[in-house]
Amino acid sequence: MPETKTHGARVVALAGPVGSGKTTLLEALLHAAGAIERQGSVEAKSSVGDAAPEARDRGQSVELNLAGFEFMGDRYGVIDCPGSVEFAADADHALACADLCLVVADPEPEKAVLLQPILKELERRGVPRALFVNKIDQARGRVRDLLAALQPVSSTPLVARQIPIWKDEKAAGFVDLALERAFVYRAGAASERVDIPADLIERETEARFHMLEQLADYDDGLMEQLLSDVTPSQDAVFADLIRETREGLITPVFLGSALNGFGVRRLLKALRHDMPEASAAAERLGADGPCAYVFKTAHAGQIGKLAMARVFGSELADGSEVTRPDGEKARVGGLFSVFGATTKKIAKAGPGELVALGKLENARAGEILSTDGKARRLKLAAEARLPLFALAVSTKDRKDDVRLSGALAKLVEEDPGLTYRLDPETQETLLLGQGEVHLRTAIERLKRRFGVAVDAHRPKTAYRETIRKGLAQRGRHKKQTGGHGQFGDVMIELRPMERGEGFSFSDKITGGVVPKQWIPAVEDGVRDAMERGPLGFPVVDVSVVLTDGSYHAVDSSEIAFRTAGRIAMSEGLAGGSSYLLEPVDKITIYAPSTATSRINSIVSGRRGQILGFDNREGWPGWDRIEVYLPESERQDLIVELRSATQGVGAFEAEFDHMAELTGRLADEVVKQARSAAA
Repeated sequence: MPETKTHGARVVALAGPVGSGKTTLLEALLHAAGAIERQGSVEAKSSVGDAAPEARDRGQSVELNLAGFEFMGDRYGVIDCPGSVEFAADADHALACADLCLVVADPEPEKAVLLQPILKELERRGVPRALFVNKIDQARGRVRDLLAALQPVSSTPLVARQIPIWKDEKAAGFVDLALERAFVYRAGAASERVDIPADLIERETEARFHMLEQLADYDDGLMEQLLSDVTPSQDAVFADLIRETREGLITPVFLGSALNGFGVRRLLKALRHDMPEASAAAERLGADGPCAYVFKTAHAGQIGKLAMARVFGSELADGSEVTRPDGEKARVGGLFSVFGATTKKIAKAGPGELVALGKLENARAGEILSTDGKARRLKLAAEARLPLFALAVSTKDRKDDVRLSGALAKLVEEDPGLTYRLDPETQETLLLGQGEVHLRTAIERLKRRFGVAVDAHRPKTAYRETIRKGLAQRGRHKKQTGGHGQFGDVMIELRPMERGEGFSFSDKITGGVVPKQWIPAVEDGVRDAMERGPLGFPVVDVSVVLTDGSYHAVDSSEIAFRTAGRIAMSEGLAGGSSYLLEPVDKITIYAPSTATSRINSIVSGRRGQILGFDNREGWPGWDRIEVYLPESERQDLIVELRSATQGVGAFEAEFDHMAELTGRLADEVVKQARSAAA
């Protein structure tokens, strides 16, 4: 095997679905490399990763975890990414700076589809990747069947580097197809080399030839050797494996069990040879010089704000001046290494290292901070994630009202999957994210880290009302209280408009019966009345024409005509046979084709209308489903979608139109509105 020489630390990202064992693999890698004395576990709450209380309580990653180790003289950084799609946004910026992403897979073929969103993002970002089939000792079927199920979710060939050795129907070891050597697993220790079992020699020969055929697709010289029945040298095979992995042409597949340490040391050796140098990630990002790429920010109590970054180009020292993409200068106020929940102050960091930078208040994830004074911008930015779930939040203690917005701003800065805004109509503060668990976790962080406790409830729906029939209505305001009185008198005509036309106001005044200067006041009064109609909601799609009126030379005024306009409109709406309108969204749902029939049932059960189906472009085995769905039914739609799709379903939504709401549902909405007003 050719020797590997590295220039600076290299970084591997761990990604995979919930329950695949990423954090356990992190523990196994650290233990095998000697970075920790004993391997912790997620279940025992003793792992280096998932140290935050929110992660411990849920038994799963809810944010990035960083660690590092040395192996055979080389330095490695590890980024452990959350598995749940609800927390995946936390890794959007981090994945881009990894030299290679190790995607952790479950050995069950039916779970293959869970890897597709992860692999698609890695392919989009051009990040080289390898697959680690975890829990191989629990596999119930053949690895070749698993690879057959996995291949459609990957755009690059899955190249098996190993095949399992079976004993008593359990994987007891593996044959390395590149080395042509067999190994038997030993719990917590290096695998023991053995002779290739006699009953596996034919299978090994077949599997190795298939591996070489896959490599030959990108190497004409190797193809000629295979066609000529020439056995390629081992060095040539390894050279192809390394090059094609680094260039992202293939996705090599390894087997093992993180919990027992099976295959972990062989994996470390493969990573040492196959992972690209840091310069490849720097070129991919646009970090062409001495700089640091920020992939996450965190507010860390007494330390203050930290910018998690990867160093490129040259050493970075504490106190260095950095230049942000907009040209702003700042100085690093503290340099830290990060190992799980532990930070350690350091004087400098070498190229490729993962570090935390202190006191850079304006630094943001996705920025390149240059140390040579040259402003640099990221080549390919992460795609923004649209919110899928929302909660209205309010402080438990009114004294925290002022602190709430600042605390939410910090949370949103740390987590690109979160947003918040004030709804101008309902006056509710909305926290929006990727799912219910995501938001509940954010609320827990809000209290633990920023001391702001909040109540959360379902957001209000922006209902509207309109009228069914037109009519004429007089509004008269007369008041005498000594001195100048108030007098305004108007006649208006109301009529319903087409859905979505909004509101129009005009006048047909002749002879100055309503002086020109007070006509705008009448319109203001009409608009006042439309803010809350007879059913309790804003009024839309109504046309109003001012047709007549009268005034008093002394007592008439702007306020008097505004009041008269409001009276006329209020009384006219009351006689206009008002009815309720609800907002309807156009939603595009993305899901595996196997779940489409269940999704149809979900949409129908939520008063939705199916508009059409199509294949999801570039996603074999996935559908794109377009529907109309009332906004009030969208709140926990994502919960049902994920339940029906093993957690990978998603949707995009935008307001489309208002539709009439009748019957029991309308009565209930009006009842609640009147109760709240009372």
